Amino acid sequence: MYSYSQFDRAFVASRNQQFRAQVARRIDGSLTEDEFKPLRLMNGLYLQLHAYMLRVAVPYGTLNSQQMHRLADIADRFDKGYGHFTTRQNIQFNWPKLNDVPDILDSLAEVEMHAIQTSGNCIRNVTADHFAGAAADEISDPRPTAELIRQWSTDHPEFAFLPRKFKLAVIGAEQDRAVIRAHDIGLRLVKSGSGASGYQVIVGGGLGRTPMIGKVLRDFLPKADLLPYLEAILQVYNLLGRRDNKYKARIKITVHETGIEAIRAMVEDRFRIQKAGFDGSDQVLLAEIERAFALPASLNLPLVEFETGNRQNPAFRSFVDTNIAAHKRPEYAIVTISLKKPGQTPGDATSAQMRALADIARQYGHDELRVSHEQNIILPHIHRAFLPRVYQALKAADLASANIGLISDIIACPGMDYCALATARSIPIAQQIAVRFQDLKLEQDIGPLKVKISGCINACGHHHLGHIGILGLEKSGVESYQITLGGDATQSATIGTRTGPGFSADEILPAVERLITTYLALRHTAEPFLETYRRLGMAPFKTALYDGGVGRHAA
Repeated sequence: MYSYSQFDRAFVASRNQQFRAQVARRIDGSLTEDEFKPLRLMNGLYLQLHAYMLRVAVPYGTLNSQQMHRLADIADRFDKGYGHFTTRQNIQFNWPKLNDVPDILDSLAEVEMHAIQTSGNCIRNVTADHFAGAAADEISDPRPTAELIRQWSTDHPEFAFLPRKFKLAVIGAEQDRAVIRAHDIGLRLVKSGSGASGYQVIVGGGLGRTPMIGKVLRDFLPKADLLPYLEAILQVYNLLGRRDNKYKARIKITVHETGIEAIRAMVEDRFRIQKAGFDGSDQVLLAEIERAFALPASLNLPLVEFETGNRQNPAFRSFVDTNIAAHKRPEYAIVTISLKKPGQTPGDATSAQMRALADIARQYGHDELRVSHEQNIILPHIHRAFLPRVYQALKAADLASANIGLISDIIACPGMDYCALATARSIPIAQQIAVRFQDLKLEQDIGPLKVKISGCINACGHHHLGHIGILGLEKSGVESYQITLGGDATQSATIGTRTGPGFSADEILPAVERLITTYLALRHTAEPFLETYRRLGMAPFKTALYDGGVGRHAA
């Protein structure tokens, strides 16, 4: 993985020193909260319902054990002993005191971490496929591209005050594990007909109150042209983006109102100008970055322990069936660790769990971890010989839930328990759904099912892309939950369709149960929920929700 250069270390230290002085001025009253707000947002510090919240960047979701240990230490020393992993592959601390934040940032810098550009109207943390560099179906590791973009975009003077926040994601496979079609810019590494490396460029995706699937801007962009082309896109957006209305300021609205063909023509014009200013030094830098992401050396180990465990331990076999993905080396596996044990807060990990994950990665996983946009943790390089030991270590840390991709593996935003923007609770709804279907012993029978929950229209829980999406809103002082069906976050990205009126907090769990009961009754053998929905359409599910003794539902 990438290690800081001397420039990186000096830059982060300087930013931290500046922010320390700004915090001191806020505390002594020299800065008002309105004056302090843009300064703290540039350094990832939010003011939530009950306290400040610090969002720490985890570029393209990649961590080593030392960094994970430091996050655990920060959780104990400066917070309440846990952290929350997010759909941007970051981690949030929900309870830091303002006067402690400069010390937290200095502690992060010691392990090559920071909170820069995790907020504000700038280019946010660049995300990537959480299986990057390990996936069997990968064309090329997208993380060097993500790192190049991180370095180019950090403190870029032209793009520090965009019309709105700006999000990029990169993948290196046909299968989309980073939701690139719901980003302002999505990049997919591809090969041309002649075998040259490049990118498919997608622009104008996004969720929130106006969800849109991104449109292809370029089918093939040569690898060497990436940065000037990104500059061209950002310049066009900076020029056209709405600044009079924050709800219409995202590039998805710009693309929608201007039209993709007009945007393409403008970008291509700017690109011709920008390209002349690049001398190839960015490609020299990219080559250096790529060397930092070499695949770890393979271990030659017997598989007797794995084969015995898989044969004799049903719980281990269930974990292997649900939580293991194919690695590009057949003797290895990618392990996804669920942060969704039924009844717990999705995405939360205690400091003890973080330390356990760090130790497992160091001992068995080539010292590498990933944060997924689905709020889980990945061990990307585990030799199959070590899987039984990894499973036992995870079990000891209460992290061995065998539910990846199942109904309890729910994406949920913090909702009204923490967020000042939220209009309804998300966490209790996710907990109720997960516990209910665990109690019913139906999770394995239901099979693959993506449930996503947001506590407001900003859609941080990606509810638009859930097979079952739930949006919490406030209606006349009461929480009301709308349901959407048929969303898809993969390469066939689709915005879900609203079923109808919302349900109260007491009604939403029975409503989800009716959906699942209907699905189980109507599916073909082993047919996943999404395929059943696509085959039958909305009608039978809407009937189950609203016809015949459903009870009171909100307007």
